[in-house]
Amino acid sequence: MFIEIEPQSDVPIYEQVTRQIIEGIARGDMKPGDTLPSVRNLAADLGVNMHTVNKSYHELQEKGIITIRAKSGAIICSTEERPLTPEQLQQIEKNLKPVVAEGMVLGATVEQIEYMMKKVFADLHIPAEGV
Repeated sequence: MFIEIEPQSDVPIYEQVTRQIIEGIARGDMKPGDTLPSVRNLAADLGVNMHTVNKSYHELQEKGIITIRAKSGAIICSTEERPLTPEQLQQIEKNLKPVVAEGMVLGATVEQIEYMMKKVFADLHIPAEGV
């Protein structure tokens, strides 16, 4: 697992860690059942505070992406273990809406935005059928 922290970014470090773990899972770099590094080890590897990694892991757990078990650590859940709920779909739409709106205000066309979405799927190595 490769995570790169940008200390000068406006995005908090715990959020950078969370996003990059999610992207790694989406790309298939990490698979359901895989164990994430311990909080202590990942914090040391990244040169960040353990509380930062802990916050990221707990956010991933709240989203249903990982399960944290005593002695076993943080384990990536399968999609069967965490079926997508209507509330999660609404949250995804809520998160996408301001990005799409900003693109529209800047002059992006529907076709350009659709192309970018397909490119994101391709970057994550996910088939974009139906998009």
